[in-house]
Amino acid sequence: MSRTVTVGLDGSPESRAAAEWAAREAQLRGLPLKLVHVWEAVPPAMAQAPLLGAETHRHWTERIPREAAEGLRLRHPGLEIATRQLSGGSVVTCLTDEAREAELLVLGSRGMSALGGFLVGSVGLAVAAHARGPVAFVRAAEQAADEHVPDPAGIPSAATPFRPVVVGVDTGRPDAVVLGFAFEEAARRRTALRALHGWFPPYYYAYGLPADPELQQELEKEQAAALATALRPWREKYPDVEVAEDVRCGAPALQLVDAAPEASLVVVGRRTRRLPLGPHTGSVTHAVLHHAAAPVVVVPHD
Repeated sequence: MSRTVTVGLDGSPESRAAAEWAAREAQLRGLPLKLVHVWEAVPPAMAQAPLLGAETHRHWTERIPREAAEGLRLRHPGLEIATRQLSGGSVVTCLTDEAREAELLVLGSRGMSALGGFLVGSVGLAVAAHARGPVAFVRAAEQAADEHVPDPAGIPSAATPFRPVVVGVDTGRPDAVVLGFAFEEAARRRTALRALHGWFPPYYYAYGLPADPELQQELEKEQAAALATALRPWREKYPDVEVAEDVRCGAPALQLVDAAPEASLVVVGRRTRRLPLGPHTGSVTHAVLHHAAAPVVVVPHD
């Protein structure tokens, strides 16, 4: 694995926002930034057109990473930036290979104005489902100030402290890779970590029984204790990270989406399993990717 933050570029507003976020992330990590553009061959019918031929298409696509790098160097002086033009394979395959080689792959995603969340296309979902390394998704409208708390006058500012990092925790199968990534991101940002666990009562409690407040409280205590146990070794490893443990009865995806507007980053896991229909992101991660109003990192784990 090369120590880089890599971003996939296609010239769209969402990929440019992803590149800006990736540059800030690379600076936080003290790593170089790599801009990757996948060049796809022009269909034969288009290649015959004088203004849309293969040579013209390649000329314009080669400008995308070069011009993006020039702008990023002006806005982020001192950041080491490299560009790479890829061809000969599908976009998904090329980006998945890049995710294997980088510490973090960053992709853009169009924001949905009605929900303030994501519209993740087929390429992004496929990369998230297949990548062997963490993949971050950034909205087209994402600004540096969005990740920070407002200044004392209530004005958005990138000079104020970061908002908390939010991580979804499955207390039944807490994964060290996901938790380690979330704690490290909070430590880099010198901000708090909000660990969220959404849960449902067992079916034999939920059906056929009248409401029992005492039973509900007992179940909540059990879930809170399980979350505290999962986080204890990470609290000890990162004593400077303030941790808020949040246990709520309800759909985990809904809890994470609700928490996203006040977060600088949302971290979710994806199990690296093989099914008859191939890899997938999982229902919780899929929902968070489509609706969270903050950058989302999908961390694969066994």
